Amino acid sequence: MPNVNVSVVSSAYDSVLTLIYPQGCAACGGSVDSRHDGVACSRCWDATRIFDEDDTLCWKCGALSTAAVAEEKRQTVRCGRCDTDSFTGARACGLYEGALRASILSLKREASVARRLLETLRHAQRRAPLADADVIVPVPLHASRQRERGFNQAVILARQLARATKLPVDEHSLVRRVHTERHRAGMDARARRDSVAGAFEVRDSKLIIGRRVLLIDDVFTTGATVSECAAVLKSAGAAEVYVLTIARA
Repeated sequence: MPNVNVSVVSSAYDSVLTLIYPQGCAACGGSVDSRHDGVACSRCWDATRIFDEDDTLCWKCGALSTAAVAEEKRQTVRCGRCDTDSFTGARACGLYEGALRASILSLKREASVARRLLETLRHAQRRAPLADADVIVPVPLHASRQRERGFNQAVILARQLARATKLPVDEHSLVRRVHTERHRAGMDARARRDSVAGAFEVRDSKLIIGRRVLLIDDVFTTGATVSECAAVLKSAGAAEVYVLTIARA
C-alpha cells in the first residue's frame, strides 16, 4: 500500500470544501480556509492574542501583566484583585477577541469544538499550575437555562478536553440550584458576585473529596462564577480547584 501523507490529503480536502461550501469568517468576514479552524479564518487566529509560556501572568488568576519578570520568579506575580477568590489558579487561552471571541459566540449556538480551539485549550491545560488537575468539572447551567439552550457549552468543552487529556470528567457532582439572571455588560465585580452567591452546590462529595479539580467555562470576566464554584467544591472536600476558560474578558 503506498504511503499517504495525511496532512496533504487533509489540505486537499479543505480546498475542495472551501470551493464547494465557502464559509465566511465570523470574526472578519473573510474566507475560512480550513475546517479545523472552526468559524474563524487562520489570519484571525494568528492575530488573536493567545497566551504562551513567555507571558507574565498573575499566578493566581492569570491576568496578563506588562511587567518583565524573570521566569524563576513568575510564581510570585500577583495582580492583587484576585486575593479573595476561592480558586487555586485560573488560566485562559487568550484574550476575548478575534478568533477566540468568535469561537465562544459560535459555541453558545452550536455544540461543536473546532480542532484548533481544542488544541489551544490543551496547550493551556498542559502548563502549570493547571497540569496538576486530576478531574475535569464543567461549570453547570441551571436546568431551565440548559433546556432553553439545548446544551451546556462548558460540558461540551469538558468532554472534548477529557478525550484529549485522558482525564475523567465529572458532569454531575456540581450543580446550579438557583436560576440567576444573566450577567450583563457593565455589571461590576460586586454585582456579579452577589448574583451567583449560593447558586451552586455539590450533590455527592464522595466524588470530589481529595480531588484536584479543573473547572471549565467559556469566559473569565470578573471570576465571580468560577470563584463561587471553587468555594463550593473546596467546601465539599476538593484539594485544589483550577480554572480553564477559552478567553479572558
